[in-house]
Amino acid sequence: MPEFLKGDKEFEQIPSIKDKSLRINLNENIYGTFAEIGAGQETVRNFFRAGGASGTIAKAMSAYDKDFSDSIYGIEEDGRYVTESRLKKMLRHETKLMEDRISREKHPNKIFFTYANTVATIDFAKKFKGHGWVGIRFQVDPKEAYNEIILHVRFKENDAKLQQLTLGVLGVNLVYGAFYKYDQPRKLLRYLYDHIDKDQIEIDMINFSGPQFEDVDNRLMSLQLIKNGMTEAVMFGPDGNNILPAAILYKKNILTLRGSFRPVTKVNIDMYERSHEIFLNENKVEKDNAITIFEITLSNLRAEGEIDEEDFMDRARLLCNLGHTVLISNFQEYYKLVEFYSKYTKSRMGLTMGVNNLVDIFDEKYYRHLSGGILEAFGKLFFKDLKVYLYPMQNQETGELTNSDNLKVHPRMKELYKFFKYNGKVVDITDYNPEILQIFSREVLQKISEDEDGWEETLPDGVSNIIKDKKLFGYKQTEKASN
Repeated sequence: MPEFLKGDKEFEQIPSIKDKSLRINLNENIYGTFAEIGAGQETVRNFFRAGGASGTIAKAMSAYDKDFSDSIYGIEEDGRYVTESRLKKMLRHETKLMEDRISREKHPNKIFFTYANTVATIDFAKKFKGHGWVGIRFQVDPKEAYNEIILHVRFKENDAKLQQLTLGVLGVNLVYGAFYKYDQPRKLLRYLYDHIDKDQIEIDMINFSGPQFEDVDNRLMSLQLIKNGMTEAVMFGPDGNNILPAAILYKKNILTLRGSFRPVTKVNIDMYERSHEIFLNENKVEKDNAITIFEITLSNLRAEGEIDEEDFMDRARLLCNLGHTVLISNFQEYYKLVEFYSKYTKSRMGLTMGVNNLVDIFDEKYYRHLSGGILEAFGKLFFKDLKVYLYPMQNQETGELTNSDNLKVHPRMKELYKFFKYNGKVVDITDYNPEILQIFSREVLQKISEDEDGWEETLPDGVSNIIKDKKLFGYKQTEKASN
């Protein structure tokens, strides 16, 4: 870390927003622009009020008028303004202006930054609480390329003024963290909530990029958002970058396969392929508007009471390598997952699951915290435009198959189960591969870690090579004794 960015003892405790702003202002090398659209200029206001801002703030602006904003940053293809694309254009445009107008020869030690946000606060009808994109593009060395931290927020407060103030505090925390905690991104993430309660604002996506973050895996940072209680669900794509759930789920037909995927087996892929085929043939499903999500719950990530991050990354890398979109959620109950999706779409949804999962759905113990018990949960689950695609289970000893016709739920739940089954909410997957029903992830995992013979054949083509090449799931190749 450059000398002029190193911490002082007086700042080891969490400083106030004024102290954070003042410390940035008093650093003679930090110099940048604030561009804020949609909620006033609440971030830069903190820096002005702290004093000593003349040497730090190159410019503060807010292009509120849409035509004026378009003339500066260009017109978005989708015509919207509160988007990641608009934020990135703001960051790059304002940074270029600084580079063009400020002489590096005259100011060899200046480290430039641009802070920007584009947000929509709560509407007058208070129907939509609002959301926004916030980011910073910054240097920590004048000769180094720029780093970026970009995040998406959802407002939870019911008053526009309160939302503006909260955004201003978050902005200061981001600027301060970028310069003084960039080498500790996990701490930087936690410090974004300094002087903010989690019931004020939600951060549901964040991406780090640039030379200082080359070793940061954004999938792991996604996991931190959930662990820290900043959001309940995060998504990332095959490229490993975090993606905004709203951007990919909006008005979509969604098919979800929940599992541990530890590792992905032929059974998982058979469940996905067979249910996907049925789903696309549904009357209310448009093939070009459908998306499949592989979901892992937080409870599935826990090992001995704590989340094993190495194990998480093994699963994430494998699913990404297979080209899948992944959702990490804190939704232990399925109805919470469906409620989450329902914020973005009213189109038909599907859940792919095994027999044991469906039996658990009809277990009352999971709904004791609800005033309406299991009926309230089912009202949130099955009265949406939702279907369950059920994969059969085979008894290892007798070979008997269990499907929707002969599965056993608690006697008190029999009539409830029949109601949903005979109303077409539960659909059996019949075109399954009977030769793979005896594959179980836990047994495969044990064979991988102990390098036993035969585990490769239980996995989809190419997966075993990925596990071996990347040493996933504790794989350690041993020398086999030759006969």
